[in-house]
Amino acid sequence: MKLVSLFFILISLNCLAQKPTIYGIGDSTMANKTKPEENPERGWGQLFPTFLNDKATFDNRAVNGRSSKSFRTEKRWDDILKTLKKGDYVFIQFGHNDQKDQDSTRFTNPHTTYRHNLIRYVQETREKGATPILFSSIARRNFNEKGVLIPTHGDYTLETRLVAQEYNVTFIDLEYFTELLEQSYGPEKSKQLHLHYKAGEIPYYKDAKADDTHLGVKGATEVAKIVVEELKKTKLDIVKYFKN
Repeated sequence: MKLVSLFFILISLNCLAQKPTIYGIGDSTMANKTKPEENPERGWGQLFPTFLNDKATFDNRAVNGRSSKSFRTEKRWDDILKTLKKGDYVFIQFGHNDQKDQDSTRFTNPHTTYRHNLIRYVQETREKGATPILFSSIARRNFNEKGVLIPTHGDYTLETRLVAQEYNVTFIDLEYFTELLEQSYGPEKSKQLHLHYKAGEIPYYKDAKADDTHLGVKGATEVAKIVVEELKKTKLDIVKYFKN
């Protein structure tokens, strides 16, 4: 009788241990920001957990300034692999800092190193029994004088699409959906999605701020909402971890 009871206890503990973790790996557009009570900047991954129920955990490992190369060379991916397990998910979104062609620690050729870095993240995630999801980079607020939103990511987002297609990876085209978001707000109101402040307008910024890449609370919330809505359209089990 004691052995039977012990067996069921072990089974119950195993079930609890299998609570899935959703990992986020990427750059500042996804990352958690310091001093949120003062700092208006947010990564969309910082707001994503507000859409989850208590059946899964979101572990946001995205870090400001990281590329698909530096995230790996700094052993940040190795730390995730130590705990990554069957049933987990990995959100993969790089590109912004892979473009830094004046920094050898971060720059990658989109058609070679960047592409193969994404493939390795996908394959190593799958080897652990976890599910990779690829995201293209969010659009920058880059309207020209005619009010046309001009892309800034070169071939990095193209390669993300190609890797997703070739390796049958669930793909969320955040570049496309955030282009639509920026355009829906227009050249002027889209500043509300980002970090635009006059000098002295808020205590956190001493000087005037005009950042069209990074997100404020409104922008990060909107992007996180897009992620949830697009994932709901997939056949992945992840949908059961979203609030109704």
